[in-house]
Amino acid sequence: MSRIRIVIVLLAAATALLFMSGRARAAASCYVVSSDVGYVCDTNPPPSPFSKPVVRHDSILPKLKFGRLADNINVYAEPNMNSPIVRNAGDGFLFHTIEDTANNQEEGRLWYMIDPGEWVRGEDITLKTMSSFTGVELRAQPARPFGWMIVDFAYSDAPGAEPSPTAIKLPRYTFVEVYDAVVDDEGWIWYDIGQERWMKQTYVSIIEPNPRPDEVGEDEYWVEVDLYEQNFVAYEGDRMVYAGLVSSGLNRWPTYEGLFQVWDRHMQATMIGAEGKVDYYVVEDVPHTMYFNVDIALHGAYWHDRFGYKHSHGCVNMPLRDAEWIYFWSENAPNDLWVWVHTSDPHSYFERVDAQDGTAGP
Repeated sequence: MSRIRIVIVLLAAATALLFMSGRARAAASCYVVSSDVGYVCDTNPPPSPFSKPVVRHDSILPKLKFGRLADNINVYAEPNMNSPIVRNAGDGFLFHTIEDTANNQEEGRLWYMIDPGEWVRGEDITLKTMSSFTGVELRAQPARPFGWMIVDFAYSDAPGAEPSPTAIKLPRYTFVEVYDAVVDDEGWIWYDIGQERWMKQTYVSIIEPNPRPDEVGEDEYWVEVDLYEQNFVAYEGDRMVYAGLVSSGLNRWPTYEGLFQVWDRHMQATMIGAEGKVDYYVVEDVPHTMYFNVDIALHGAYWHDRFGYKHSHGCVNMPLRDAEWIYFWSENAPNDLWVWVHTSDPHSYFERVDAQDGTAGP
């Protein structure tokens, strides 16, 4: 038994550790040998196909500082109340990156420079924190569907059942893989995320591989955006290379379906829209912007943490490091990056996956 170590714990506790490890199915293969030996794990498991993206040495992301302006504030030429008023910011969804700070000790006030020659009082801007979520690189084609929790929720011991009092609550953005699925009496899909821990489809965003559109060449780069699951997958031909969550357009400002190609790219871009309307917005320095359908783009979003849900004005909002990865990955692609936007049918899982394929647990 040189490649086997005995784990003197209960099965449930061992499974809990697997969930909490953050490495999903990279854990060892575990099983019961016999009643006297108990639960054991192979200490040389196969490498996981999933990995987090490496932080780029030249990344602009660590330098980003930003905040949302309060409505109708004055913008000043210098960091003091006696300086000329440059303009009134107006009313809307107004996000600015912060270029500099100044502490006016006479006024007892902190000031922020949002653009050269434009200063706002500290109390007039709400600083924001970027989402920590990132997707995964894929070193190999995944063996089964995978995805992320999009709410904090505990698993159930059976499809359609309420979570038991002892069930572990998995936090939002927990990575999961799918080992089985069934439909309950109300038509909802329940996914087995390992060891018969069941999760309702409304609590997860699931990714399955899709064939490339006919227009996409076998060696070309393309990104699939799934409006139903609110996620994306990057492909090189038929090979999945990266995946993550997105936030597409809200129902009032939908992200339109179709097959497009990126026609313009910017490391950073300022986006302004809906002037004179209630949904007026100004968002400065939007990172890693890739326009694919007129003024609709893939881009990083630093102003919210709603990935996995619709949240945008029509663009495809991506977690910051994911957008950065896609931007540089596609920069030297053999083609202008294809973007396929569509709405999946989650029940297609049952057409693609054989329930008897032996993947009922880790």
